[in-house]
Amino acid sequence: MKQENDLSKRLYNFALKIVLLVRTLPKEIAAHEIGRQLIRSGTSITANYEEAKGAFSKDDFTYKLNTAFKEARETNLWLRLLNDSKIMKDNQLNEVIKESEEIRNILGKGVKTAKSRSKS
Repeated sequence: MKQENDLSKRLYNFALKIVLLVRTLPKEIAAHEIGRQLIRSGTSITANYEEAKGAFSKDDFTYKLNTAFKEARETNLWLRLLNDSKIMKDNQLNEVIKESEEIRNILGKGVKTAKSRSKS
């Protein structure tokens, strides 16, 4: 139970970092469009994880967790694009990109575990 709460808190804090990061983006069209996508995917991770925790079946849990994983992958893409396009400086994004990779890996492993348990 403690690990679940720790992950919930970590995902919430990551979503908060995304919101705060998007608020600092420059006022230009590329930053605006990437920011819109980033805020949607970056906050959706925690929302889908919370839905997974309230799932009504193992299949529903796996589906919602997989959706959170997909959103984590997408978020990592938008963060890398912000970095590589030089819309934001490397030092501003490195920590957030690293956290997005760790979250993606945690959720990916969770999906893999959930799928193997549902087959058993």
